[in-house]
Amino acid sequence: MKKKILVLGGGISKERIISLETAKCVYRELIKKMLKLITDLDKKTFQNMGVVFLPDMFDNDWIQSLKEGVGKNLANPGNRMRIWDRSDKDKITLYDSDNWRRIEEYKNFIYEGPSKEIACSLLETSRVNFFFDAIFTRSTGVKFRTPWHQDEPYWTVEGLDTVSFWMPLVPVEKKSALSFVPGSHRWPNQYRQKDFSALNPDKQPSIDSVSFQGEWETFPDINNDLERYKIISWDMTPGDCVAFNGRTIHGGSGQLRPQCDLKIFNTKWLGDDVRVRFKPYGMDPDHSKKMQTAGMKAGDRVDNAIYPSFCLENGWLLK
Repeated sequence: MKKKILVLGGGISKERIISLETAKCVYRELIKKMLKLITDLDKKTFQNMGVVFLPDMFDNDWIQSLKEGVGKNLANPGNRMRIWDRSDKDKITLYDSDNWRRIEEYKNFIYEGPSKEIACSLLETSRVNFFFDAIFTRSTGVKFRTPWHQDEPYWTVEGLDTVSFWMPLVPVEKKSALSFVPGSHRWPNQYRQKDFSALNPDKQPSIDSVSFQGEWETFPDINNDLERYKIISWDMTPGDCVAFNGRTIHGGSGQLRPQCDLKIFNTKWLGDDVRVRFKPYGMDPDHSKKMQTAGMKAGDRVDNAIYPSFCLENGWLLK
């Protein structure tokens, strides 16, 4: 069987009439080439520090495709879109998530891009599930900084085997990039996280919220003791990414120069030990309704058609 296939990655971007088997062979070789860029030190760094910088992971074809997708997303936001900050009429910080089913460029990246293989490599597993996508955009010159937080306590799942890819679609300086507290993913403490629903200058109704009370500890005052926490970030260009664990403390990504904006595409992946958990203090984004509609129960592995599964078999990821 032959079909027209758009081959993306490894510097290849063109339409050719090829067999499906040939396409698979081409894809395998591209992935092998790309995965050689992920060293044993990268894997060790990710496991020990909870964050690793991966330069030049995604070629320009993917970046341009995702830019088109983000443009569509901004023109037609999803029902989870939030304005986190509005310093004036034209200066905003925007977040949106879980739009991959309706934005073809996102869906293509998830299914055909190399993120799933990178996730398998860093998590040292042969199987991952895609969780959700997110975008973060800031207008030129915005000074708003994302509060320090961890991701996994907000999610409708629980587990250590998670990885997120923070991908800038425009150049970003170190001082404006996302910052991390290395090793914090393995801290035993449970902290009261920021309720992002409080960042709501436009008074948007019906947004997800959380309320961390009880046994949760006060969040560390990281801004007043940056040296102690050994904060790290990087100068980044499109094609680079930072991979980090869902429990790694992170924040920042503000302080933009007057002529600089920020556009970030983010994907989140789940590994072996992650299970569904409906959290009584709230979830953000809250996936409980769609999980329950799909028949998922607390304690289940996140392995359902709504969270695509990718298995590494003989070097080829099968969906």
